[in-house]
Amino acid sequence: MTARSTGSALTFIGGAGTVTGSKTLLDTRGGRVLVDCGLFQGRKKLRLQNWDEFPVEPASIDAVLLTHAHIDHCGYLPRLVQAGFSGPVYCTTGTAKLAGIVLPDSGHLHEEEAAYANRKGYSKHTPALPLYTEMQARETLDQLVTVDFDEPVGVLDDVAATWHRAGHILGAASIELLVSADRGAGKHVVFSGDLGRRTHPLLVAPAALGAADVLVTESTYGDRRHSHVDPADVIADTVNQAARRGGVVVIPAFAVDRTEIVLWHLDQLVASGRIPDLPTFVDSPMALSALSVYRSEARRGSPEIRPEFHGTDLFPSLQLREARSVEQSKEISGRYGPMIIISASGMATGGRILHHLRQRLGDDRNAIMLVGFQAPGTRGDRLRQGARSVKLLGQHRAVRAAVVSLELSAHADQDELIDWAATAAPPPEIVYVNHGEPDASAALVERLERDVGLVAVSPRAGERVLIEG
Repeated sequence: MTARSTGSALTFIGGAGTVTGSKTLLDTRGGRVLVDCGLFQGRKKLRLQNWDEFPVEPASIDAVLLTHAHIDHCGYLPRLVQAGFSGPVYCTTGTAKLAGIVLPDSGHLHEEEAAYANRKGYSKHTPALPLYTEMQARETLDQLVTVDFDEPVGVLDDVAATWHRAGHILGAASIELLVSADRGAGKHVVFSGDLGRRTHPLLVAPAALGAADVLVTESTYGDRRHSHVDPADVIADTVNQAARRGGVVVIPAFAVDRTEIVLWHLDQLVASGRIPDLPTFVDSPMALSALSVYRSEARRGSPEIRPEFHGTDLFPSLQLREARSVEQSKEISGRYGPMIIISASGMATGGRILHHLRQRLGDDRNAIMLVGFQAPGTRGDRLRQGARSVKLLGQHRAVRAAVVSLELSAHADQDELIDWAATAAPPPEIVYVNHGEPDASAALVERLERDVGLVAVSPRAGERVLIEG
């Protein structure tokens, strides 16, 4: 267990050397806060870390600060609470609304996966147990405390936190911490969270960085520039080809925000006559609940939503059909194409998408469209790399459907991360580059040093660094 600090220090618990499991501990003289509390996803070696004992006593953590509601940033919360954390969880209102959807759904999926493993007998443990339950996730929501953007909040006696818009998903923020010192004005420590793009079709652009003595930045796309290929062209070609064959387009999509971006493109293409108006199924209770939040925020004119959508109903041109129940999901499996199915998860690691892939992968009339980052080792990554077969629900399935990969990323790419870091005034003393695969983080470190003149390092998992002694 890590001891309390006599000064101020950061410990990189998760998201170091990988793009999931974001957790960074801040120790000060006044207490201990955890910035983000995410689940590890992807490779089995990473997922198993979710079961490890937390490196500090959870009861010793005074507060958790969330940047946003994606599972790799908030999905460990119920586990932390069950282990003894009882403090407040500070987040924006948008994050609280979405966390109220994704955390219970995550608990439900953990229960379903454990039950399925027990029925099929493919778990190494008898019985297989969920990481946490839906009820435990719902109980965790009682600890959420909402904050306003751009308004400082005292989270410890010597730490004030301010959430600034990050433009990644609804409610997403970068968090600026002002850590007071015994003498002097203290240090500004800024966590980027997941930084969005200025071109997000529904959300306003990320705020400039501003004051940052220490910057902790994500690097999901730290080694890449987003393609200049218009994703609408790729989507139109894929849908039209599958429709001519009478096939089905299956789209694994993250339930929060990525589903909305996919629907926005499909709506624009139908409205312009570039693709036929096909039945479009959203088969994910979590995605549908998140979609309701986005629609509500657009109608009420949320300042996070682009002004052109204020007071409107999103996606009016689509034959949008909702599948909330298991029975409705099974009904889709009995339908013939042409049609479009959008379901979670985005990396095809779990959820209802597995059943749709199992049914549709072996038919060359169909298409699988991958629309986001595919972490190494995930099923989505294997499909993207051209695997001829993949294992689904305990069985290997041939891949005969067309597999199309395009970028609908809500993450800033390397150039956008560099541009954002360059808005710091004055420049940070040091940049810690995490929440990325090793090559991506290393590439961003090199660019920050070479092009912006900053000192940058990629912290190791478990590494502890002083902010001030």
